[in-house]
Amino acid sequence: MPQQTVLLVDDDPDVISGLRLALRKEDFDVRCASSGEQAFKVLRGQLIDLVIADHEMPGMKGTEFLNKVQEEFPDVVRFMLTGYASMEMVIEAINKGAITRFFVKPFNAADLAANIRQALQQRELLRQTRRLLRKVQHQEAMLEQMEREHPGITSVVRSATGSIVLDEAPDDHEALLKKLDKVLEQEL
Repeated sequence: MPQQTVLLVDDDPDVISGLRLALRKEDFDVRCASSGEQAFKVLRGQLIDLVIADHEMPGMKGTEFLNKVQEEFPDVVRFMLTGYASMEMVIEAINKGAITRFFVKPFNAADLAANIRQALQQRELLRQTRRLLRKVQHQEAMLEQMEREHPGITSVVRSATGSIVLDEAPDDHEALLKKLDKVLEQEL
């Protein structure tokens, strides 16, 4: 699996330094931005897996920034980190689906790193599930096409003992085998 990229967004350089320090032993490519605008330049320029944003930033609040990230980059995992947590702000961010985790400064570095790892693992499992679903849908479409072209090819008749009953061989089994080989080559 390629190295995953985490984007840290905070206008306070000391917080960015603290986050980088907290994540130094992790196998993440860590990128940094000091504003929402700068973060969007990073997001548009490379694949980012997870964003950690401060709420209190000049120009664009963290909730606004993460809402826009959700709209433009829905697969990016979004965390919020703030020193000024109000219940109203937390509820708004969670209800809008802008964040998956919320952390209050000062944060526990080990807890933050563990949550990042867990969120990235969940994201990867979701990607794999989507990939497998697309493959299954493609295979179903292939089977339907083969059934239309060769009626009965996908049905199996069994005897009372459970053996497969073969009525007759297809008229042109060589052509069918070549077609199956061609389909399998496309899959690989």
